[in-house]
Amino acid sequence: MKKHTISFKLNAENISIDVETNDVLLDVLRYKLGIKSPKAGCDRGDCGTCTVILNGKTVRSCLVLAVEAHGAEIVTLEGADTRKWTRKLQKKFHRKNSFQCGFCAPGIILSATELLEKNPRPAVREIKEAVAGNLCRCTGYEPIIAAIKEAAEDGEKAEG
Repeated sequence: MKKHTISFKLNAENISIDVETNDVLLDVLRYKLGIKSPKAGCDRGDCGTCTVILNGKTVRSCLVLAVEAHGAEIVTLEGADTRKWTRKLQKKFHRKNSFQCGFCAPGIILSATELLEKNPRPAVREIKEAVAGNLCRCTGYEPIIAAIKEAAEDGEKAEG
């Protein structure tokens, strides 16, 4: 396999790394760079556990070839705490006991972050659509949706 040197910004840090032509972004993030929030679940883009923000949009990193990330900006949960909505969401998820095992948490929080950055006052239907690509086998989604809704309702209020 041919090696390629790619460069991108990961969580506000400039990265340059050698990858194989067929390396997927998920594997590069986890196994070459030590980023643990995106996880391998289905390896088909169905479960959302590998979700990252790529150039401002959530993507399934198991479906993105690493070479496609050249020149991109990537944010994982490890780097998302500087974003306005991520910290609010994390607090609401904790308060609402929205996760049990936590396997899906990073992907859902990033999906909710993207939603609230684009639409700070989403309807419940829009919240459900935003997290529809993230499977949670523990909660039944009600506490997840409630946490996102509450974060949105709090809007610009000071964190407490």
